[in-house]
Amino acid sequence: MIRLLAVLVFYAALSGPAFALDNPGIEVETLVQGNASWDGTLLPAYPDSQPQITILRIGIPPGTTLPLHKHPVINAGVLVRGELTVVTEQDETLQLKAGDPIIEVVDKWHYGKNEGAETAEIIVFYVGTADLPLTVKQ
Repeated sequence: MIRLLAVLVFYAALSGPAFALDNPGIEVETLVQGNASWDGTLLPAYPDSQPQITILRIGIPPGTTLPLHKHPVINAGVLVRGELTVVTEQDETLQLKAGDPIIEVVDKWHYGKNEGAETAEIIVFYVGTADLPLTVKQ
């Protein structure tokens, strides 16, 4: 019974957008899809262990610069409010405004800064494993 339920949940997850397209009034918009981070670097292969998904809502107050850090796991997000600038150690820069998606750099030192007048709010989806941290500070 559990196996059947797992198969049904898996099928529903895979057929969700297709199902939505067949129903009037349902809108589906791909915000971002890719195999590379915003700086063009290909994403690493997934580890061969049990995956762990984490979703965070992060608020960055105006005038705040985050410390230099990196992510050892694949992650992507959507800035839902405000403005955010992401800068790598090599001075590659990405400007985000509300509604913009991002596929973040992996294992590359970078920081974010909010130069806007309101709190920047981003929802980030991390796909890692239980033994890997989401973020490592320098």
